[in-house]
Amino acid sequence: MTAARAAAAVVREKAAGRAALVWQEKSANDFVSEVDLAAEARIREVVGRLLPEATVAGEELSPDALGDRGLIFVADPLDGTTNFLHGYPEYAVSIGVLCDGRLAAGVVHDVVTDEVCTAAEGHGAWLGGERLRVSTIEEPARALIGTGLPFRHAEQIAPYLPQLARVMESTAGVRRAGSAALDLCDVARGRLEAFWELSLMPWDMAAGTLIIREAGGVVTDLAGAPATVGTGGIVAGNPVMHAWLLDQLRAR
Repeated sequence: MTAARAAAAVVREKAAGRAALVWQEKSANDFVSEVDLAAEARIREVVGRLLPEATVAGEELSPDALGDRGLIFVADPLDGTTNFLHGYPEYAVSIGVLCDGRLAAGVVHDVVTDEVCTAAEGHGAWLGGERLRVSTIEEPARALIGTGLPFRHAEQIAPYLPQLARVMESTAGVRRAGSAALDLCDVARGRLEAFWELSLMPWDMAAGTLIIREAGGVVTDLAGAPATVGTGGIVAGNPVMHAWLLDQLRAR
């Protein structure tokens, strides 16, 4: 939590000067700026000082450091970079902690609202002193569903659009805010009944996956197997709506 708070402070300090920032294009529609780099450097500094034996697997500076041994901090220093660069108020710092490959802790710090969602394995999910619980809504017609658009992978647009149409036809609405970490927290907080995205990276999902599970929800891959901290699709929700959404995604 200390590392996430320090990184959030870096992002907040840089927000006033966002118009002067230089955008670097990592791939089509995927950007990075000096803010991402500075925030990740701060995470590495804090973790190195407090836990020198730990490894940081960060999106920008050390994406290849992910492994299944030891203590690994899986960090997204600015989830929602494009939102940040445009001044759209939906971006966060996300850090998941792996212990010998197992998710042990997670924190998502909403930079705009300063709200912090946390979880530790076996100890629940929390927003400050408030225990988080997934939604109890089990009727699709009353459900609000979150999603992420396949903006990095044009080949996924064709299979995604029919999925979106089926979900839109059956629910109270679909939302796409542009920060998977915050979307996953919204599932844990009961704001969304479920969420899906066809392609995420480890730092996008690590913290949010544990936060949802500790809030009583389910997180799997697109085949329905328990989600791991890796690259691929994700389906999350309260138990009933997760199962329903998975069926919709599989339908032809």
